[in-house]
Amino acid sequence: MIYLKKVIVIVGPTAVGKTKLSIEISKKLNGEIINADSTQVYKLLDIATAKVTEEEKDGIPHHLIDIKDIDEPYTVFDYQKDCRLKIDEIFEKNKTPILVGGTGLYIKAALYDYKFNEQKSINEYDDISTPDLYNKLKEVDINSDIHPNNRKRIIRALNYFENTGMALSSKERTDKLLYDTVFIGLTTNRDTLYERINMRTDVMIQNGLIEEAKKIYNTNVRSKAVMTPIGYKELFEYFDNKMTLDESIQLIKQRCRRYAKRQYTWFNNQMDINWFNVDFNDFENTINEVMDFIKKID
Repeated sequence: MIYLKKVIVIVGPTAVGKTKLSIEISKKLNGEIINADSTQVYKLLDIATAKVTEEEKDGIPHHLIDIKDIDEPYTVFDYQKDCRLKIDEIFEKNKTPILVGGTGLYIKAALYDYKFNEQKSINEYDDISTPDLYNKLKEVDINSDIHPNNRKRIIRALNYFENTGMALSSKERTDKLLYDTVFIGLTTNRDTLYERINMRTDVMIQNGLIEEAKKIYNTNVRSKAVMTPIGYKELFEYFDNKMTLDESIQLIKQRCRRYAKRQYTWFNNQMDINWFNVDFNDFENTINEVMDFIKKID
């Protein structure tokens, strides 16, 4: 078994096989997996977030999964602190930390020399429209380059200002890595990926996504944790009789496809990813290709 004094990061769009690859690579590198998906830190959010099952783990330790209740806040500052602690703990055991997930900001926060201030308060701005929020942002951060329709980033920037008194655009950014890191990305052609996303959504429905969403719906919790993942809020529209079940399912598929496209764009612009085309007919070929690459750079 190989031991690397490196952090392995496995990224890629939804439904491309990150979980399977991470577990197989962990077996070969004496690894432990650290979740890098912002939605999987929460309990109850299982099917829609494609959370790894106990059977899928195959005995490999997983960290930062199911650590928060759905009504508890959890910020990128929290993740940065928790993830770095886990990386150090895994290294101390002479094992390989393997980050896997699609939340790019979490990965950058953990691995790069980014300074985050602890947010003492978080405002979701539920009662303010996105255009009004954008205007509010430009009042406090005229140099902001956030897109007017990117509500999530606008809210993050406003909360940053409220907690620090500084504009997010003036925040120092760095490309300095704190760890010796290998970035692995899984990819495939668009048609194949979209087909897999559609099929995986159907499997989620078969595995009880509607029942899971209904259970969460009945809690009346509408926190960021609940409303961020694709799969719950779309079915809430069905439960509220605002659309049919088929319309809700089609909306889930559409938003997952769009999210996958945004993930590609983000990773390509933010990190130096070594991309591998997935062989879905024989996934072992992909595992071997990635392992050969890792061995060569050791």
